[in-house]
Amino acid sequence: MKIHFIGIGGIGVSALAQYYLQKGHDISGSDLVASEITSFLAQKGVNIMIGNAAANITQGIELIIHSPAVKTENPELMQAKKYGIKAITYPEALGGLTRDYETIAVAGAHGKSTTTAMIGLLLVKAGIDPTIIVGTKLKELGGTNFRMGASKYLVIEACEYDGSFLNYSPKITVITNIDKEHMDYFKTFANVKKTFMDFIVRLPIDGWLVVNRDEKNLKIKNPMPTGRQEKSKLQFKIQNYGLRDPEAKKLKKILQIPGAHNVSNALAALGVARILGVKDEVSFASLAEYKGSWRRFEMKTAELSGILHGKPRKITVISDYGHHPTEVLATLMGAREKFGKAKIWLIFQPHQHQRTFYLLKDFVKLFKQAKIDHIIITDIYDVAGRETQKINKKISAEELVKKIARKNVVYMPEAAAEQFVKQGIAENDVLIIMGAGDIYKLYDTF
Repeated sequence: MKIHFIGIGGIGVSALAQYYLQKGHDISGSDLVASEITSFLAQKGVNIMIGNAAANITQGIELIIHSPAVKTENPELMQAKKYGIKAITYPEALGGLTRDYETIAVAGAHGKSTTTAMIGLLLVKAGIDPTIIVGTKLKELGGTNFRMGASKYLVIEACEYDGSFLNYSPKITVITNIDKEHMDYFKTFANVKKTFMDFIVRLPIDGWLVVNRDEKNLKIKNPMPTGRQEKSKLQFKIQNYGLRDPEAKKLKKILQIPGAHNVSNALAALGVARILGVKDEVSFASLAEYKGSWRRFEMKTAELSGILHGKPRKITVISDYGHHPTEVLATLMGAREKFGKAKIWLIFQPHQHQRTFYLLKDFVKLFKQAKIDHIIITDIYDVAGRETQKINKKISAEELVKKIARKNVVYMPEAAAEQFVKQGIAENDVLIIMGAGDIYKLYDTF
């Protein structure tokens, strides 16, 4: 089959493209800009087109799969409609796959990628040979976000935005947490919680829910059922995990990535492994080997050539994807725990004007209490198709810094921030470069 992907550079869409490529289909795809991901796919044999144009769609194409961010007026979608080519969204396509496998779906406001990666790699080590679709690149998968397995198991990251995960039909559902995220879509926190509940009750009667008991918004005992489950109690099994579990202390000692949130992620992975009959010794060995993933506390040592205090400087540089106040705080706490009294610098790029606007009070509170020595906030990263001009005019990085009102929190454009840090950071200091936009490119300059 000839399949064309619109938005193929997206972290989820690109994984699905690799799945169909390995299944022997003829794959092409377009994206607005070139990236590491589009270059990687081109090397794999995918016909990549930069820019969206009606000419990219030919009558030989049999199926269009597109990112949910792609609008109906997109020229490629319009041309597909003209030719009568079937077009479905990425969540719809992935939903179809989940019905062909015994699917393990990991959802939650935070920790989805790490927990998905931990589960997938653990099952590989256990010899279960799963197919993996994860929202980050993993060194263990050859620097990609996809693995083709030969077994009946599929491990996926399940995003709540736009109700995407309501397309999926898992056998095991993991919920790491629920938080005020994607408020541009959900509008109210009540809607967030309702949508998660709608996802949970998609589990079959013989399914499993693995849920974090430490999360105050996840007190799931006997929620009111909906849809096809008509009895007074949900029929599937529930397995809770939490930081008071005896395994938590052992995991804290052996994990290479810091922070209580990562212990919690590992506990979720351990819970899934036990459901599938994996021996604990295999699970702990796999979790101890996990080094983290792309932009999730990704760490290196850098030596700056410029001389300060009479000598070149060796520093630790960390790249992290955190962009929600809860995620940012968890990462900063983990960094302080790992590096003790070392001086820590942070360059943070807020992600989306809408997220910054809806969570402004949370961001202000976060940075007022963060135990970080130097905090630089750069310009807000715009996301194509997810912003409104009305909100763009209401909030800026400068306004955020003014509301934080701390001497060690300043606004700088990215280029100025880079120079400021390179001139002032000292031997053995730690630099965290954080955000879900393009700020990660700064990591490569150190």
